[in-house]
Amino acid sequence: MSWFILILSGALEAVWATALGRSEGFSKLVPSIVFGVGVVASMIGLAIAMRDIPTGTAYAVWVGIGAALTVIVAMVTGSEPVSVVKLLLIAGLVGCVIGLKLVGEGH
Repeated sequence: MSWFILILSGALEAVWATALGRSEGFSKLVPSIVFGVGVVASMIGLAIAMRDIPTGTAYAVWVGIGAALTVIVAMVTGSEPVSVVKLLLIAGLVGCVIGLKLVGEGH
């Protein structure tokens, strides 16, 4: 269950990071509210997941998921260009996150 919460919290990191960019320095109300709710929910989930997952692993997975999804959202919405190199690097990041999950279980 902790891993599910951690993955969800990582996805919420992408939500708040995207909302932060769209808030234009907190000058737009709706993205600012989405940012605030998203960041609090994401941090609470990270804290809960860290009860069972070591801090370093949990933080790396949380950041990795959030970073990968943030870039993917930016590419899908057209605010960032798509390139093969970026897609390969995101795939590598996701592979590292999966590796941390696999290694954390008993190695």
